[in-house]
Amino acid sequence: MTQPVAVEFIAADLDALEGVEGRIAVFVGPDGQLDMQARRMNRLSKGAIARVVGDESWAERKIGDIVTLSFPAGTAKAIDIVVLEKKAGVQACRKAGASLAKLRGSETLLLCAARMKHPEELALGVVLRTYAFIDHKTGDQGKPPAGVTVMVTDPEAGAATYAPKAALAEGVFFTRDLVSEPANVLTTTEFAARLESLTELGVTVEVLEEEQLAELGMRAMLAVGQGSVSPSKLVVMQWNGGNDGDAPLALVGKGVVFDTGGISLKPAGGMEDMTMDMGGAGVVSGVMKTLALRKAKANVVGIVGLVENMPDGNAIRPGDVVRTMKGDTVEIINTDAEGRLVLCDALWYTQERFNPAGVIDLATLTGAIIIGLGHENAGVFSNDDTFCHSFLKAAKSENEGAWRMPLAPAYDKQLASPTADMKNVGGRPAGSITAAQYLLRFVKEETPWIHLDIAGVASRAEHTLHPKGASGWGVMALDRLVRDAYES
Repeated sequence: MTQPVAVEFIAADLDALEGVEGRIAVFVGPDGQLDMQARRMNRLSKGAIARVVGDESWAERKIGDIVTLSFPAGTAKAIDIVVLEKKAGVQACRKAGASLAKLRGSETLLLCAARMKHPEELALGVVLRTYAFIDHKTGDQGKPPAGVTVMVTDPEAGAATYAPKAALAEGVFFTRDLVSEPANVLTTTEFAARLESLTELGVTVEVLEEEQLAELGMRAMLAVGQGSVSPSKLVVMQWNGGNDGDAPLALVGKGVVFDTGGISLKPAGGMEDMTMDMGGAGVVSGVMKTLALRKAKANVVGIVGLVENMPDGNAIRPGDVVRTMKGDTVEIINTDAEGRLVLCDALWYTQERFNPAGVIDLATLTGAIIIGLGHENAGVFSNDDTFCHSFLKAAKSENEGAWRMPLAPAYDKQLASPTADMKNVGGRPAGSITAAQYLLRFVKEETPWIHLDIAGVASRAEHTLHPKGASGWGVMALDRLVRDAYES
């Protein structure tokens, strides 16, 4: 598993700036005023920093821009001069840290952050952007990057402030690793085993096997996995850090470890990316790890349905009818619309067992949401305005794109079936909405509910805080939601 690079906070000792072998970053506002650390670096580099900030082009630079002095005289291999005010906000600091991470490669990095309001956010930006999935690389390709040193006025306070950020980084990395793993490694059994390891952090973990799922009547979920040799499983994770008796927040994740589409087989082009179809379960797992690491004072339950959707002689077919745990029947029109079959049983189980204060499900559910929102925003569907607003506020605070989409009974007619209570798809028009309408049928009227369609954001091109591939989107937003709305 990928571990975040180590972050060390040290005292702002100007003498320590001499003899640094890697890179040193100094932070200078648009006004060009140098703090003590920048002035010392300026002297060591024989006035090079002053020449840069004194040039008329400095005033034209934007916040977050970086000017690099390579092999300056008398000091480190490189000095990165970052345009950043000392009172820069959280997102500006994270973005600057991420930019520094891209520049440094595998070299050590010293952040001269004594003047900065949020040195811990600079460090988090570096750490999140430094992620690389190298578990299956060999030789030098598998070498982890060097650590990060942050020079501040109070190292103990800096380390204490960074501690919950470190927990967040570990949760994000856990999610990214799960989403990045190939399906021959991350089978349903291996996935469950990795979640069982969270017991070491104080999470209570149960793994429900196929026999137990059948006894519970979870035939929709079992139908998805019946064409695979990998057994379907439901993993229940509980973090009880809040008051005894308080109803938990429930997070429910779709965990299709590989999705061929089943009998409704996907095209060959791009099918290798279907290792990420367990992205919802990956986010739930990362959030649970974060909460445990930072000892969150809240009750949260995470439930993930783990299946593999494969075509064989035992696979479900278009036209089949299955019965859900709730008791409703579903006509299978397209076996590639399998995620909602997993979620509908998992949602019903969650409500029946835990009577949660609210439920949030996450799934790489529809390609339609990518057509609608691209790769910048997840689709947000909800039956409760207050609950939804709380999540959207948390997502905005963490700069994780999320956009609310509509729900309305008018869309239900697209799910009407002549054979069963409903179809599992509603056709091409409003595909992400009809998928949410399907899930809404398995949400009790009194349960606040949010559905997050993360198909466009779970894995994507290079972004601010992550390289190309698994993003870990949602871990930071959901952790913020718990902190703001559920911690006692």
